[in-house]
Amino acid sequence: MTGLVLLAAGASKRLGKPKQELLYQGETLLQHAVYAAIKSVCKPIMVVLGANANQLSPKLSGENVVTAHNPDWQEGMASSLRVGLSELISIEPEVSDAIFMVCDQPFVDAALLDKLVQTKQESGKGIVASAYGDTLGTPALFDKAYFEELMALEGKGGAKEFLFKYNHDTASVPFPQGVVDIDTPADYDALLDSSSKD
Repeated sequence: MTGLVLLAAGASKRLGKPKQELLYQGETLLQHAVYAAIKSVCKPIMVVLGANANQLSPKLSGENVVTAHNPDWQEGMASSLRVGLSELISIEPEVSDAIFMVCDQPFVDAALLDKLVQTKQESGKGIVASAYGDTLGTPALFDKAYFEELMALEGKGGAKEFLFKYNHDTASVPFPQGVVDIDTPADYDALLDSSSKD
């Protein structure tokens, strides 16, 4: 059983407004990420909110997800990862793997998430990450063997260090569009510009 943790607690300081609320193809980035997760094989789905939780939480009511609040969201991604994983394990102790994803990669879809799960089964590796640019990153799947160490993460960074520290136990899935993530107004303008040309 593969659970999924959607990290959506940040304040989007570089953007100047909550990136979770940005519209793309008729949905907010948060909705898009949630729908991709719901359509995948992952269960349960945990959405970690923080900075704008009061604004975002009502928009998830009625969706087949569980929300968790990260009071320490200002610490960075590690705090959200800890909160999300801890809540995931508490509601589903039998979970064998967890996928971590963010809501500012607009090209993540259910097929990619399912491919991470399939690659884990086929490769026997404990970690499966998305490959884009010259790096590995989110969405990324971790076997429960890594849960304890993930729960000890601190600071701004997420679990990226694991992908290199344990590269002998890491498989990858090509996701060239993973290079697109929305951090600044220019990133968002470029996304809208490219979608208007499609």
